Amino acid sequence: MILGMRNIVSRLTTLDYAIVVAYLVILMVIGYRASFGKKKKSEEDETLFLANKSLGWSSIGFNMWGTNVGPSMLVACASIGFKTGIVAINFEWYAFIFLMLLALVFAPRYIAAKVSTMPEFMGNRYGDSTRNILAWYALIKIQISWLSLGLFAGGFLVRQILGIPMWESVIVLVAFAGLFAYAGGLKAIAKVNVFQMLLLIAVSIMLAVIGVNKAGGLSTIYHSVPTNFWNLIRPGSDPDYPWYAILLGYPVAAVAFFCTDQAMVQSVLGAKNLEQGQLGVNFIGWLKILSLPLFILPGIICFILYPTSNSEFAYMTMVTNLFPAGLNGLVIVVLIAVLVGTIGSSLNSLSTVFTMDVYAKKINPNAQNKDLIRVGRYVVIAGCILAVGMALAIDSIRGLKFFDVFQSVLGFIAPPLAVVFLLTVFWKRTSRLAVNAILSAGSVFSLGTGIMYLWVFPPAQYHFWPHYLLVSFDVFAVLFVAAVIISLLDPNPVRYTDTAEQAADIAKPTKKVKIAWAMLCVVMVILYIVFNGH
Repeated sequence: MILGMRNIVSRLTTLDYAIVVAYLVILMVIGYRASFGKKKKSEEDETLFLANKSLGWSSIGFNMWGTNVGPSMLVACASIGFKTGIVAINFEWYAFIFLMLLALVFAPRYIAAKVSTMPEFMGNRYGDSTRNILAWYALIKIQISWLSLGLFAGGFLVRQILGIPMWESVIVLVAFAGLFAYAGGLKAIAKVNVFQMLLLIAVSIMLAVIGVNKAGGLSTIYHSVPTNFWNLIRPGSDPDYPWYAILLGYPVAAVAFFCTDQAMVQSVLGAKNLEQGQLGVNFIGWLKILSLPLFILPGIICFILYPTSNSEFAYMTMVTNLFPAGLNGLVIVVLIAVLVGTIGSSLNSLSTVFTMDVYAKKINPNAQNKDLIRVGRYVVIAGCILAVGMALAIDSIRGLKFFDVFQSVLGFIAPPLAVVFLLTVFWKRTSRLAVNAILSAGSVFSLGTGIMYLWVFPPAQYHFWPHYLLVSFDVFAVLFVAAVIISLLDPNPVRYTDTAEQAADIAKPTKKVKIAWAMLCVVMVILYIVFNGH
């Protein structure tokens, strides 16, 4: 008999409560030292927004991974593992190509340009109009794809555990997670995330090991599920994840997510130097390999041990049934950890973009450091309030699996960003008119399509829609062609061309960076060969 989700609270022992309290104390100490340690007044704004350019490769990798993982990873990956096996790991492993694109193509340009935000980078190339449009679009993207989705996933988990309404869950969670972004900024979040990701790995490994033993070992697990559970690539006839949908649709979101998203790129911008930034991005590529044993495997084991349970509750089903009394406190700790990582990083990014690209650029160009910090903290508060409302709206979406809700929302936000950044970097004839048109009118088209898909004509009731990944790719293709045509027909094109000095500032990867990426590429190719043909 499967224990109810809320039973975890009734099973908490004194040891569990002690673990939770100890964790909170450690978290506060790390956050306090990073936030209020000795630093010059002139450095305070840089610490809040870019960690005073002090991040090494390990901090960058853990922080990016912590931002990327979030509570959605625990819930969604276990759920999809229960339903379809390892196919969803494509959303983690396929990412190495786009992480490499960030490290070797985009990051050198970002760091050479000495920018704090993505809108600032584009503004340097095409002017204030582009920076202003992108700043507002970036704010919308961070608010929806990071804050609201992350908070929704956290509320979903807390609702499973405590049985309280969603609105109560998200208010409590965002209030706690917002403290770190409010007080300490990126440096505090990065330091906390290193600790939290190590904790997440330890607890997830513990759950996986207990689950494997309970199921009778890896060989038994392998033979106890349908053989296609172990294939990364599904046939074109597969109703859930046909190979061409992932091949074409995932890159749209991946380029926008890993190469242009402020929440992800900001850790690289806070690097000590370019090499540390590139190695940090490489490190997250290695960490993503762990997603199979840490996040997907528990769902597969749940399918074997508790086949009649609800797939959406796969992670908590495993926890409530397999963790012995005295260790359930660790689960609560991990939930807090992933929430602080995701919500904290996204709040910091929201604050940075608004403060640097809207307030300092348009509202108060003469703002002092203390003004920037004050406004940045106000934005954190506003972001928390908006995220609560949007998380409740996302909770109303019907007809999609939990995992697909996340991927589809990202897929409709991503196309305009993917188009303008790819063309800007790879096609010198891209004009300002094309960039601005795609970021404005193109964004309305892309987001409007998403609203029609998710709320107005949901695919569960209207079956004319193709796979949501293909819808995202189709939107990207339309916007890409439109941008090329506008650039070619622009009668007075404003284009960006690197000067000789600017081109010289774009550093080439070091030997260490090349070796690290070559090794990762070899390992990923081997993994794709091993996990196919079953």
